[in-house]
Amino acid sequence: MSGQTKTASRGGNARGGNRRARRTRHLDNEGIIPVLARAVREIESEVQRGQVSSQARTRFQVVALLVREERARIKTDTEASESVKAEQLKRLDGVATILAKSAARDTSLLMLLAEDAEVTDAARALKRKMVEAAGLEFVPDEVVAEESGQNAGAWERRVVPRSVVQRQLANPFQRPDFESAAKRMEPKTHRLANWELIGPLLRSFEVANGAPAVLAMPEPATLKTRDGLDMMRHQAQVVSAVQAGHRTFLLADEPGLGKTAQALLAAQAADAFPLLVVVPNVVKTNWAREAQRWVPRRTSTVIHGDGHDIDGFADIVIVNYEVLDRHVGWLGDLGFRGMVVDEAHFIKNRKSQRSQNVLQIADRIRARTVRPLMMALTGTPLINDIEDFTSIWQFLGWINDKKPLSELMARLEETGLTPEDKAFYPAARRAVVDMGIVRRRKVDVAADIPARRIADIPVELDDEAGRSIRAAERELARRLVERYDRVMSARATENRSFGIDEELVRRVAEWERDEASDDNSGENVFSMIRRIGTAKAPLAADYATQLARSVGKVVVFAKHIDVMDKCEEIFTARGVKYSSIRGNQTPAVRERNIEAFVKDPEVQVVVCSLTAAGVGLNLQVASNVVLAELSWTDAEQTQAIDRVHRIGQAEPVTAWRIIAAQTIDTRIAELIDSKAGLAARALDGSEEEITASADIQIEAMVELLTQALRERGL
Repeated sequence: MSGQTKTASRGGNARGGNRRARRTRHLDNEGIIPVLARAVREIESEVQRGQVSSQARTRFQVVALLVREERARIKTDTEASESVKAEQLKRLDGVATILAKSAARDTSLLMLLAEDAEVTDAARALKRKMVEAAGLEFVPDEVVAEESGQNAGAWERRVVPRSVVQRQLANPFQRPDFESAAKRMEPKTHRLANWELIGPLLRSFEVANGAPAVLAMPEPATLKTRDGLDMMRHQAQVVSAVQAGHRTFLLADEPGLGKTAQALLAAQAADAFPLLVVVPNVVKTNWAREAQRWVPRRTSTVIHGDGHDIDGFADIVIVNYEVLDRHVGWLGDLGFRGMVVDEAHFIKNRKSQRSQNVLQIADRIRARTVRPLMMALTGTPLINDIEDFTSIWQFLGWINDKKPLSELMARLEETGLTPEDKAFYPAARRAVVDMGIVRRRKVDVAADIPARRIADIPVELDDEAGRSIRAAERELARRLVERYDRVMSARATENRSFGIDEELVRRVAEWERDEASDDNSGENVFSMIRRIGTAKAPLAADYATQLARSVGKVVVFAKHIDVMDKCEEIFTARGVKYSSIRGNQTPAVRERNIEAFVKDPEVQVVVCSLTAAGVGLNLQVASNVVLAELSWTDAEQTQAIDRVHRIGQAEPVTAWRIIAAQTIDTRIAELIDSKAGLAARALDGSEEEITASADIQIEAMVELLTQALRERGL
C-alpha cells in the first residue's frame, strides 16, 4: 500500500500523505479534505445506483489511502491547535463513514482495503491528481521511502498505552530465560545442507496419504481443569502435551471443538503468562469472556483502538488484527511468554502487513523467551493452496522464508532421507506433524455432536430480476469472448491455436476479474453475484420463515448488506421476530442481539453477515442454517455452518443453500464443493483429490467463457 509520507512545516518533517503542504492551515474549502469529500460523494452515488465502474473502484481505494494518511498527518501536526485538529478529524470521519457505507453495500470494495491489495498505476496517477488538486506538492512513494529510511508501504503508527509504560517502569528488568539455551543452536546439517526443502515439505502433505495429521499426545490424567470445569478428552490431551513439555501447536481441530478453551488451558499449563492473543475483531469480546470462564485466576484486557483504557498489568492481552500495527512496538517488548493467533488463516499471505506484524512480534517473543508457547488456531488452515501452511509454520518458528529451522531440520536429518527418496515424503510429513499439528474431526472425538449435512435448494428466478440476471450473464460472456477474440486476432497466423486456447481463456478471466468494465452499465462477476443474491433474498427469507414455524430457530447467512435488508423486510412482513448481526455494530449491540436470539423464545431468526458473524459465535440453539448467498470459499461456508454445528448442539444440523438455477450461481456452488477436499487430504488422511490452486472467481469466468466458445463451435 502507500508508503510513509512527509509534510514540510516550520517544526520539521511530520508523517502525513504523499505531499508537502504549501500552507500551514487548512480552511474549510482548502486542502485535501474537500477533495476527498467530493470524490466520496461520487463513489456513494455510483454504489447506490448498483453499477460501480472501474474508475469508481480506483477512486474508492485512493480516497481510503488519502484518508488514512491525512488522519495520521493531523495527529502528528505540532502546529495546529487541538480544536483545529479535532475539527479536521471530524470531517475525515465523515468521509470514512461514507466509504464504510459504500463498502457495506458493495462488499467487493472491501478487497481494495486489504493490506495486500495492489495499488495500480491508475490509482497512483489519480492519487497524484487529487493531491495536486488540493494545492499540495506530491511526493512519490519512492522518495518518501528513501527519505524516511523505510521500505515503501511500511506504514506504521505506533502507540504505547500509559498503563503499559507503568508496567514497564514497575518491572524494569525482565527475568532472563536460560532454559534450554542449547535450542538456539543450529543443528549439524550434512545431507540436507544444500537441498531446497520447503517445497518438498509442502508436497509431502499432498502426496502422503494415511492417518490424520495429529501429534502423538499423552493420555490425560484428569478431565477436570484446576478450577473444576469439565474438559473433553481431546481438549485434555492438548493440556497433557503442554505439561509434557510441548510448546508449539497448529491447532487445526474442526470448528466447534473448543479451540479457544484449549489454548487458554494450555497457557495455564505452561505458565505462559503474560499471554498475547491476536484475533479477528468480531471475537475479541468472546475471548475475554472465555478467559474469565476457563482461567478465572488470570486477568485479561482487550485493546480497542489506541488502547488508552487497557490494563497494562493484565495476564492476557487480546488485540485484533486491524489495530495490531499501532501496537507492534510495545507488544514485542512487553515480555510475553506465549502467543496465540486465532483464525490463523488470516495470515496466510506472508507479504501482507497483517502477517508481517504477527511474524515480527513472534520473532521478538522468541528472542526474549526460549521455547515460549506458540499456538496457531484455525479450523480451516487451507483456504486455496497447500502454500497456506507456510506463514503459519513461520509464525510457529518451524521455518523461515527459505528453509526449515533448527528443530525441524534436526527431525528431517534423523530420517536419513532426501527428497530424491520416495520414502522422504511420508517421513517429512510425520516430522512436521510431530512439531505440533493437531487436527481432530467432530465425528472422531465428539460423538455427542450430531451429524450435519448441506442440502441445496435450487430456485427458479423466473421474474423480471431473473431475466435481467440471465441477460447480464450473457453480456459478461459476450465481453469475455470479445477479449479472447481480440488477442487471437492479434497473433500471427502461425501462432494461432486450433480449438480453444485454455491458457488464454484463463488469462482473459484473470484480466476481467482484475479490471472491471470501463462501461458503467457493464457487468462483472461481483456485481452479478450481488444481483443474484438480491433476487434470491425473498425466496431465502420465505424458506427460513417456513423452517422457523415448523422446526424452531433458524440462522440466516448473507454476504451483502442489501440482501440482509431484503430478508429482514420479508421477516417483518411475515410477522417473524428476528435479530441481526452485522459488521457495523458496536460490541454491546452485537452481544445484545446474540443474547436475544439465544434466550428469547419469540426471536425465531437471526440474520448474520458472512464476514462479520462467520467466526467466534455460538448459535447452537438453532439446528437449521439458511445460506441465502454463496461464499467464495468452502472455508467461509464451513465456518458459518459451524456457528451451529459445535459442542453443545443436541440436534442434527442442516445447512440449506439457496442456489439460483440456470445461472452462474450453480457453477460457483460446484467450485466451492470441489475445494473441500484440500484440507481433507492434507490433514485428515483422506484419499480425495486436491483441486488445483485456482481462484473461484476466475474459475467461474473460465467456465462461462469456455461454454460460450463451445457454443460458437470452437
